[in-house]
Amino acid sequence: MSPDISILISFGVYLVGMLAIGLIFYKRTENLSDYVLGGRGLNSWVTALSSQASDMSGWLLMGLPGYAYLSGFESIWIAIGLAVGTYINWKFIAKRLRQYTEVAGDAITLSVYFENRFRDKSKILRTVSAIFILIFFILYTSSGLVAGGKLFNTVFGMSYISALTVGTIVVISYTFLGGFMAVSWTDFFQGMLMFFAILAVPIAGTVKLGGAQITFNAIKNLNSEFFNPLTTMDGNTIGVISVISLLAWGLGYFGQPHILARFMAITSPKKIKEARRIAMVWVAISLCAAVIVGMVGRVYLTQYLQGPESETVFILMVNSIFPAAVAGIFLAAILAAIMSTADSQLLVAASAFTEDIYKALIKKDATDKELVWVSRMTVIGIAIISYILALNPNSSVLDLVSYAWAGFGAAFGPVVIMSLFWKRMTAKGASAGMLTGGITVLIWKHIQGGIFEVYEIVPGFILATIAIILFSLMDNEPSKEIIDEFNKVENMH
Repeated sequence: MSPDISILISFGVYLVGMLAIGLIFYKRTENLSDYVLGGRGLNSWVTALSSQASDMSGWLLMGLPGYAYLSGFESIWIAIGLAVGTYINWKFIAKRLRQYTEVAGDAITLSVYFENRFRDKSKILRTVSAIFILIFFILYTSSGLVAGGKLFNTVFGMSYISALTVGTIVVISYTFLGGFMAVSWTDFFQGMLMFFAILAVPIAGTVKLGGAQITFNAIKNLNSEFFNPLTTMDGNTIGVISVISLLAWGLGYFGQPHILARFMAITSPKKIKEARRIAMVWVAISLCAAVIVGMVGRVYLTQYLQGPESETVFILMVNSIFPAAVAGIFLAAILAAIMSTADSQLLVAASAFTEDIYKALIKKDATDKELVWVSRMTVIGIAIISYILALNPNSSVLDLVSYAWAGFGAAFGPVVIMSLFWKRMTAKGASAGMLTGGITVLIWKHIQGGIFEVYEIVPGFILATIAIILFSLMDNEPSKEIIDEFNKVENMH
């Protein structure tokens, strides 16, 4: 059996399993709440692993190792920022958001939560948040499809367009069928597969090179700056702006709708603590291992990878280290990483369009069955747009992810945090913060030089927070009903 056939069989078994889960939950989906939030029925393990798998995406096995391959230990700053952001999000946001969304009219999407929290009759909050969700999730989903195209292109020698098409069809299929529970359970299994793959590859590569000490010396001999987190590869000191930008990835967590949806969907707020512990172990180990993959790959691979090519370091190491059958399983982990994020993004974007645009503005009396099918059609529509944007094979997975990550973090992060912890906040403050954060990211990204080199999430997050405070204080104080509801959640927490 040729290596390609063995790998293809592994991929096939994996994909059939994911589609089977979609079919199982297709039969259990009766209304929109089931489709977009699973009826708040996730246990701790599924909540933890599905949130982190959908968070990390293809960039954990491609983007971050590729960055470490080129930049060495400088990449650890991203890992630190993400680990700290993950912990704070689980520790301070998860439980309170789960409680507040249930108290505030049993909100099943982030946009509905904003509207219910501030009693916004104008529909402005829902509309603005839905628009930003659609814009940034199209970019985010596109990054996953690019990663899938590179995977199939590198492994099977398929044309990039053919590879992109196959990956897109599979993701659409099980998201279309099963909705949130299918996505969450597939993400659970995909998270387990990603974890074992990201651990096995650097360990196996180190053993092949002759052990940890020999590998360490080989990396150091290649470039002494590889292990210095404060210098670039040419020996220059990393600037303050660079360190801030890398750490600032952690700010993005507070505004990611596909991650926050997992907090909203857990069975009980009491299960958050257990889920947090599981998630933190997964995140800490996976991020460190991803950095090590890139650094070990730099001395393990004989050819030098440049630019976007560096994002294939994990794929090339798997192909050269393991027998074909095992390689197929580990390469399926990349597909798992890609699909676990793309499916979540498609589902949240579809729910935003269905709940916040179609039902709120187009057809208020739509039935649950109709809304489920509108969501399914929206999944297809958004996937097609993302597919078109992903047609350029030279696109960088990390660049696309960083743009979308910043957009969500700045547009929604400050609004989520302040809405949960500041009772004086108003609907006008929320709208101003959302618009300020989202627009700042869209503009800042395209300005070069000086202070504009800082990662766009930093100015977006800061300016959004200022806008929330100023516009809330200039507005009338919240009604007694809103304050009482806030106090109720405060007492529960």
